[in-house]
Amino acid sequence: FILSDTPRDGGYDVRIFTPAAEVPFAGHPTLGTAYIIRQEILRQPIRQVNLNLKVGQIPVRFDRQSDGRDILWMTPKEATFGEVLNIGELAPLLTIAGADIDTDFPIQSVSTGLPFILLPLRSLEAVRRAGVVRDKWLDWVRDRPAKMLFVFCRQTVDPANDIHARAFADYYGIVEDPATGSANSCFAAYLVKHRYLDTDQIDARVEQGYEIGRPSLIYLRARRSSERIEVNVGGKVVPIAKAELI
Repeated sequence: FILSDTPRDGGYDVRIFTPAAEVPFAGHPTLGTAYIIRQEILRQPIRQVNLNLKVGQIPVRFDRQSDGRDILWMTPKEATFGEVLNIGELAPLLTIAGADIDTDFPIQSVSTGLPFILLPLRSLEAVRRAGVVRDKWLDWVRDRPAKMLFVFCRQTVDPANDIHARAFADYYGIVEDPATGSANSCFAAYLVKHRYLDTDQIDARVEQGYEIGRPSLIYLRARRSSERIEVNVGGKVVPIAKAELI
């Protein structure tokens, strides 16, 4: 929800809801809302829109491409790295076996405003079989900060992409999300911290949503310095519906 058509402290007040709850931050609603503010409220091609979310102010930049479309880039809050989980604890909650988990990298809770459990898997086939045992999962996450699962591997459907991923958010009323900017902002920081792509600076493409027939493409840029990890998450916005309340 956009709460005002005028900015406050340089940004527009916005609240984000899933079907089950309000969340302090979500990536693709952020990009879509910035797009609507520019198109419907400002009606001019400015290069940046700032949103005041529960997590704080998030800038969204518009980067025009050679095809005439914009990639919208958001800069999330700095990532915080939480607990590292073990396979024995997590495997009973999943629809895959412990052997499907890539043990070269940690299973870790990461947050840039909305925490996710990031789970590396060994293959595309394992990602396709992945899911949570709903009742066990909801009971396990009830008292944990991170309530959503993001699984990924380096095998992809499209060879032009770098990562294949899925996001599960049963706790928030979403069985599976086709494109999850908040998870990918955590993931971008994870990639460089743990050198998942053998580098501490990335410009990567993540494919998501294939398993539910809604393929999406998320762009990640991240760089690790001596002091922090800088992250930007991008995507393209496509209007799909318009309505009027009278």
